[in-house]
Amino acid sequence: MRLFVFCYAMKLNIQNETSRLRAVILGTAKSNGPIPGIEEAYDPKSAEHILAGSYPKEDDMIIEMEAVARVFEKYDVTVYRPEIINDYNQIFTRDIAFVIENKFIKANILPDRDREYEAIKYVIQKIDEEDVIVLPPECHVEGGDVMLWNDYIFIGTYSGEDYSDYITARTNMDAVIEIQELFPHKTVKSFELRKSNTNAKENALHLDCCFQPVGTDKAILHKNGFLVEKEYKWLLNFFGKENVFEITKEEMYHMNSNVFSISENVVISERNFTRLNTWLRDKGFTVEEVPYAEIAKQEGLLRCSTLPLIRD
Repeated sequence: MRLFVFCYAMKLNIQNETSRLRAVILGTAKSNGPIPGIEEAYDPKSAEHILAGSYPKEDDMIIEMEAVARVFEKYDVTVYRPEIINDYNQIFTRDIAFVIENKFIKANILPDRDREYEAIKYVIQKIDEEDVIVLPPECHVEGGDVMLWNDYIFIGTYSGEDYSDYITARTNMDAVIEIQELFPHKTVKSFELRKSNTNAKENALHLDCCFQPVGTDKAILHKNGFLVEKEYKWLLNFFGKENVFEITKEEMYHMNSNVFSISENVVISERNFTRLNTWLRDKGFTVEEVPYAEIAKQEGLLRCSTLPLIRD
């Protein structure tokens, strides 16, 4: 008798931020490397903690990430982790790629971070080649700036002439235009974000640092993260003021909008986000609290360290 083995490609599906999660790439803090020098910092918050001597320790970050892995296990989510690169930061998988519908899109990230993409190649190889997209080199984009909401794709960007002066400017208008051309049936709406290389409280590194949808009709929002007030107001009106949780500058600094949805009624959140977590529970959400304050010192939190592949 002849035995046939069939290899089925992974069928990606991401339409929004909150449908039931089935598969995800969760970053890793293992072999994270030594504390970087100040000249190696990618963002002002990391620089702040390097200078203060409070940069997070690898052991503490491993504990935090494994707490998230246990939540995924509780909800029967398939979890992939990057292959370990010795002495290398591989926490923020959202930066290196993102999924729109059934397409896996490689982010054009800071050149120093290309090895992070290589560490998830074993997952990418499970996807049909025709569904893996590499954008043209002039298109700068990171996954934290790309937010799916059904018929919409929201994209954080910075289009100032001084774009190249900001290491915190990660997504440009070339990428916005390219994504619109790739998904012509979607409405792509861009938002100019406030950038600072030196002040973390005045810097929206990505769109998910100042905005995040939850449930089916609600959102977390921080006004000062947006350079253009009418763009902030568009989001406020789109979701409805009664459905929006406005976070303060201090809460944005601690990454309150960077939570992560397992489903329309289950949200993973940092355990110290007392005001936000109370609001979520009052609105009927199940809140899975985890410790993530150490990882937050690198200006990233739960959404930044997850790369969803499949949602129902």
